[in-house]
Amino acid sequence: MYRIGLGYDIHKLTEGRNLVIGGVKITHEKGLMGHSDADVLIHAIIDAMLGALALSDIGTIFPDTDDLYKDADSTILLKDVYNLIKEKKYVIENLDSNIIAQQPKMMPYIPKMKEILCQILQIEPERISIKAKTNEKMDAVGQELAIEAHAVVLLKKV
Repeated sequence: MYRIGLGYDIHKLTEGRNLVIGGVKITHEKGLMGHSDADVLIHAIIDAMLGALALSDIGTIFPDTDDLYKDADSTILLKDVYNLIKEKKYVIENLDSNIIAQQPKMMPYIPKMKEILCQILQIEPERISIKAKTNEKMDAVGQELAIEAHAVVLLKKV
């Protein structure tokens, strides 16, 4: 049996925060505002994984009203959700994702993001796709006010 999940996240860019995407600290004058580290890529992946399992969303599992998750490292949250996948006897067939940011450019950081995700999700690099897009200077992302991410994951029952 196969299950597919779709995830999405967006966070506002703000001064005084680190920019962390895909578990990688990115050099930029602004970071993403959020209760945790605001890693939009990992949050979209978590939502895709939870959606595939029909287990609600990241805000339900890791609520921003809980101080336990204040400034939390999203890679740890991802490991927790991956453990749910294993408990339910699924494996990840593949993961496809987009990071949408006008600035900074994501391409130089994608190989390291992929390496981190492969390690956490225990899958080969050819099963993960991370693409970088811009919004051509349109909307909040294009005006460099926010960064967003989309993810789709396919799970297979073992």
